[in-house]
Order: sequence, then C-alpha cells, then structure tokens
Amino acid sequence: MVEGTKSTQAPLLTAPEPTTPHIPLPPEVIPGLAPVTSGAPGPAPAAGPPTADGEAAAADTAGGGPGSGTGSGTGAGGGRGGVGRASLVMAFGTVASRATGLVRQVLQAAALGTGLLASTYNTANVVPTSLYFLLIGGALNSVLVPQLVRARAQDADGGKAFEQRLVTLVLAVLGVGTVLAVWAAPEIISVYQSDTPANHAAFELTVLFARFLLPQIFLYGMFSILGQVLNARGRFAAMMWTPILNNVVLITMFGAYLWLMTVPHRVQDISPDQIRLLGIGTTAALAAQTFALIPAARAAGFRFRPRFDWRGTGLGKSVSAARWTLLFVLTNLVAATIVTHFANAADQALPKAGVGYTAYSYAQQIWMLPQSVVTVSLVTALLPRMSRAVAERRLSDLRGDLSGALRTSGVVIVPAAFFFLAFGPLLARLLFAHGAAGAAATVPLGHMLQAFGLGLVPFSAQYLLLRGFYAFEDTRTPFLMSVWMGVVNVALAVLCHLELPARWAVTGMAAAYTVSYGIGFWRTATLLRRRLGGRIDGRRLLGTYLRLTLAAAVAGGAGLLTARLVPLDFTGSVIAALAAGAVVMAVLYLALARVLRIAELKTLPGLR
Repeated sequence: MVEGTKSTQAPLLTAPEPTTPHIPLPPEVIPGLAPVTSGAPGPAPAAGPPTADGEAAAADTAGGGPGSGTGSGTGAGGGRGGVGRASLVMAFGTVASRATGLVRQVLQAAALGTGLLASTYNTANVVPTSLYFLLIGGALNSVLVPQLVRARAQDADGGKAFEQRLVTLVLAVLGVGTVLAVWAAPEIISVYQSDTPANHAAFELTVLFARFLLPQIFLYGMFSILGQVLNARGRFAAMMWTPILNNVVLITMFGAYLWLMTVPHRVQDISPDQIRLLGIGTTAALAAQTFALIPAARAAGFRFRPRFDWRGTGLGKSVSAARWTLLFVLTNLVAATIVTHFANAADQALPKAGVGYTAYSYAQQIWMLPQSVVTVSLVTALLPRMSRAVAERRLSDLRGDLSGALRTSGVVIVPAAFFFLAFGPLLARLLFAHGAAGAAATVPLGHMLQAFGLGLVPFSAQYLLLRGFYAFEDTRTPFLMSVWMGVVNVALAVLCHLELPARWAVTGMAAAYTVSYGIGFWRTATLLRRRLGGRIDGRRLLGTYLRLTLAAAVAGGAGLLTARLVPLDFTGSVIAALAAGAVVMAVLYLALARVLRIAELKTLPGLR
C-alpha cells in the first residue's frame, strides 16, 4: 500500500484515444487511461477489439495504464478545483484529437467504403496494436512506468540508469518482435481472417497491408516509452498533441487517395500504387507522431544511451508482478480477435454490404466518443485523490468520489446513449455515405450504433468502478471481471455467428457487447460494494440514473419523431433531419432535467 504522504512528483496525466478500428480492444485495446503518481501498478487496456492508430497509443501512454496511479500526491487534480481544471484540460486535448480523428475516419470510409475491401486494410491496421500490447505494452503500462517514476524520485542518479535500461529493453523487445511479426504475417492474419478459395484475394491483400503496417509495433513502443519519459519529467503537451499530427498526415493521405486515384469498389480492383500509398502513408503517419516526441525529449534533458545490463535491476521481477495485468490484456485480446474473425466472415459473405468488421469498428469508435471525452478525462484527474483516500483509509471519501464521478458523467453519458439509439442510422448516413460507401451500405453501421447505444451507460460506469479497485492496488479483480465479460461476449458472438444471417450477425455482436458490459457492471458494483463496507451510495445513484433515463428517453423519442418529419432525399436533408432531432432532444432533455431536479446538471459548463 502506498503511503499517504504528499508527493512532490507530478502525476502522469493522460493524453487523448481509442483510435481506429477498435472492436472489443485494442476501443477497448481501449488502452487504459489513468495517471501514474508514485504508487503501485495497475492494469492497462480494457476489453474490446484492437484499435489501430496513434490516438490509442497516446491514450495508453500518457495514462500509464488503468490503475497505475496509486498514491500519493494531489498533483493535478488533488483538490476539487484541481480535478475540474485537469478534467477540462484533458477533455480539450481529447476533443481536438477526436475531432481530427473523425475527419480522418470519414475520409477513410469515402476512400475504402465499409465492406470487405475496407476490412482488409482495417484488420491489418489493428494487428500491430494487438501485438504491441502482447509483447510489452501491458507490462509497460502497469509496472515498468510506475517504477520509472519511483526511480526518478529515489535513485541517487535521478533514475537515469533505470531510464536508459528501460528504453533499451522496450526498443530491443519490440525490434525483434517487429521483425518476427513481418516474417510471420500470413500466419498472424489467418487468426483474424479465413483463407478460403472464395476469400483468397482478400486474405492476400490483408497480408500485403500487414507487411506495410506491422513496423508500427516498434513505433508504438517508441512513442509510448518516449511519452512516459516526458511525463516523468512533467512535460505533458507533446503527448497531448502529437496524435493530431498523425491524423493530419492520414487526412492528407486519404485526401490524396480520393483526389488522385480511381476509388476501387472491390478487393480485385485496388492497384499496387494504391496499396503502397495506404501502407506506407499509414505507417509514416505514426512515424511522424513518434519522431515528433524526440525534440521534446531532448529539450527535457533525455539522452538515449543503450544499456543492456538488465540483470539484477528488478526489471524481470517487475514484469512477473504484472501477471494479472498481462492476463487482463490477453483476455481482452482473445475476445477481440474472435469477434474480429466472425465480423470478417460476415464481410466475406456480403462483401459490398458493409455488414462486418469495418462497420462494427466505425460504429464502436463513434459510440465511444462521449466516454473518451467525459469519463476518461474525469477519472484521469480523480484517480490520484481516490488512491490517496485508500492509503489514508478514508473509504467514505472514496465512495463520495466514485458516486460523484458516476453522477456527473451520467449527465452526458445517459443522453448520449439514447442519442445513438434514436439517431444511429441517420448519423451513420451523414458521416459515411460518401465516395465508395453509398447510403445503403451505411444502414447496417447505423443499426450497430443503435445496438451499442444503451450499452454506453454500463460501459462508462464499469470503467469508473474498476478505478475503485485500482485505488486499492487490486489488479486481480479487474482481470476476473474481464474473464466474466469476455466469456459472455464470446458466447453470444458465437451464437450470433451461427444462428443469425450475415446481414444481422455483427449487429447482434454489437448487442452482445452491450449485454456483456451490463453483466460486468452489475458484478463489479456488487464486489466493490463489499470492498467499501457494504455501501456504495446506491440509493442516490439509482435515483439520479432513473431520472436521467426518464429525461433522456422522452427527449430522444421526441427528437426521433421530429427527425422523421424531414424527407431524406439528399445529404442536406439528412443534416436537417439530424439537426432538428438533436436540437429538440437537447432542449427537452435540459428542460426535463431541471423539472426532475437533477442537481448534477449544474456541472455542465454554462448551465449553473
């Protein structure tokens, strides 16, 4: 247990996300986001398909992994005002990153569509993230980075020797892993996608993309470790903004693809030049994000000198101590990989219908936006205080912090969930019915958004409650929760794959994801209630969420009826319908929230 003394070491804050395709992990890995102060380790990613872009790495890196913040210090967010200010800073950085990420995603869909062709690229783009976490990402987040913070505070040389050894270890492991992964690309891709006579062209294209994209494993690791070196020195700006550079490069790449080249509609139509542009351009974007940290690291005083004298330094013992975290990551990746494989099977059955992996991953990324901006930012600023409360045995303060975070985030999360339920198809059409993707091909994506919809509430609440266990330095319980949820998710995904037609199978898997988080939230709340002495402010939380649900459901229904009054003849009419429905929903929600006396509404800027 970490001592409850005030730390002079600034906590590691998290920068902005998921992200790119993120089926259950990797938008879950959505890598875990939590600050590292000076405490003990905690796990890294949550559970979901792998993300495939620099935002995921940034979220993961700047956060140090879920639960890595234990401890001491008020740091950023030590007091009520500090929590609010740090949350706003985090939210601003995340919004900027997500906004450019959304533009990139829209252009990507216009270039590649939402069917099998897009899934070859997106599947290959998710593999480097998954392998990075398997090789060293989980241990880096949960154990090695907190040790770096402690070494800087306690070692006679200010942690320089430990820092050099850690950077050398990460780069060496990932360098070897990257070379092996490129060599074994066909075998790796076969885990995510079947190689059948009917699908051989798509499989070969995915392997070709993978050979271009797998070097990202090394870049993810380099970005992560340089980011933590900066964070340990209290330099957070570079980690907040370099993912935007990644998105700008990708936006330029997809813009050039659309402007200069004929957009293909089938796997067989894509040219070698287009493959090279996408493969080299995507890896170059992450390289730009990564190398942009080097000047910042040098300015912070970091000079890299390889050190291979790892024996006797405690690094091996530290990785061993991260076993629950590593199992947590592995459990999520297994579930994510199974869902990805089934989703790709749906794309193979209906290659132009947009019913598989790409649609699922795009829907999931859009669905996670409110949580990544509101809940993650709030928790990142709050976790040091929660850990300090546990260290000082102030369980009532921990209960209050958890209850307040759940109620505050719920003011945004609950209406967002009903927004996706009401407007999923309209939103999908507005964002993705361009270029290679027609309006018909976005309908399944819209239905997936609706299937995810209400799951945003338990997803966000589960994320918050797990931080209660991390505050106790308990990484075993989150692993067990991930097993429960993974089993439910995989079992229901198998059922959907076997029993539903290809058109609806992946939509069913999105609903399965929602169900798994509902069950996971119930189980997590039960266990945390016991840990907190039988109380978790349940009556107050239930009352708040019932009123939020009533206001959001009525407002969402009224908004949907309004939107349906607008004929959908062209893109402008889709914008008008969505805007009219959203305005009606927002105004009615705020009015009902005031009538129902939802006090937490005052936490929203401009509504006090």
